[in-house]
Amino acid sequence: MTQHAPLIIDIAGLELSKTDRKRLKNPLTGGIILFGRNWENRRQLTALCAEIKGIRKDLLICVDHEGGRVQRFRNDGFTHLPPMRALGELWMKDQMAATNAATACGYVLAAELRSCGVDFSFTPVLDLDYGESSVIGDRAFGRDPRVVSILAKSLMHGLLQAGMTNCGKHFPGHGFVKADSHTDIPVDKRSLKAILADDAAPYEWLNTTLTSVMPAHVIYPKVDSRPAGFSEQWLTFILRGQLGFGGAIFSDDLSMAGARIIDGKEVSYTQAAVTALNAGCDMVLLCNQSVGDGKAVDELLDGMAESLLKGHWEALESSEMRRLDLLPTTPGQDWDSLMLQPAYMHAMGLLP
Repeated sequence: MTQHAPLIIDIAGLELSKTDRKRLKNPLTGGIILFGRNWENRRQLTALCAEIKGIRKDLLICVDHEGGRVQRFRNDGFTHLPPMRALGELWMKDQMAATNAATACGYVLAAELRSCGVDFSFTPVLDLDYGESSVIGDRAFGRDPRVVSILAKSLMHGLLQAGMTNCGKHFPGHGFVKADSHTDIPVDKRSLKAILADDAAPYEWLNTTLTSVMPAHVIYPKVDSRPAGFSEQWLTFILRGQLGFGGAIFSDDLSMAGARIIDGKEVSYTQAAVTALNAGCDMVLLCNQSVGDGKAVDELLDGMAESLLKGHWEALESSEMRRLDLLPTTPGQDWDSLMLQPAYMHAMGLLP
């Protein structure tokens, strides 16, 4: 049977330490998420990605690189991509130009990352902009779920042209609540009917296009007392069963404030990860815990191995297949060739 590798972890610095190498060799590690602290310049990033792939070719190298204020690599040639709201604003003036610009954004985003060896970006944001959420804000395309879906689909087409899969987030919708789940546990008191008609609609309309989804660390008490990322009701019954989504599901970062309060009490990283996997996640993220002694990362790796042996979670072949499906199937172009490529130059001219 295929070994299920559900953990996405991070590293502290610009290159791999001996400890990082050991953690990446662990069969439960399925990927790595990069942050600004892992970036110095393109040469260093390319060398780091090659080093990671030298340990295991199947490790998924991920980053949060959406454009606007959420873009980890911003200099040494990387294009400053606009926030997604800019595409929504362009839609109000010229709908067809906006869809074309969204595809160009997706292509430039993915082609530049892939030329440095990064496999995957957690994008696009499918949240609706109600003007309430500071954490979402201009990261959203707009308020209308139809417009959000069309622009997201156009952006994902650009990602695909450059050989990158995608991640719709934050299911079923983070835009309605004010609180920031990095520091709080937001609560959305609307009915399931209201959420499905509006915020969650893009997930059904895009179920043939989305390759992965990340749930929100938000509680929707009319549906479940647990945050969506720990809720079998949301992930297995609604997202997969009702909305027809068949791709990979990532938990959001388990180190966020909203991530480890389950059924009213604080749980360990291992308990949170096990709960997320049992609810329907295929992979779980633990971010920013390698800095310092990195004890939390090792505790999670050991805890997950022990809880697997005890039967607290099941290593699923289907989950591993979904993880592997997110890896690129073609090599990225080297940077100098990309800069001269007609499709890239054309896309650059279409950015808003």
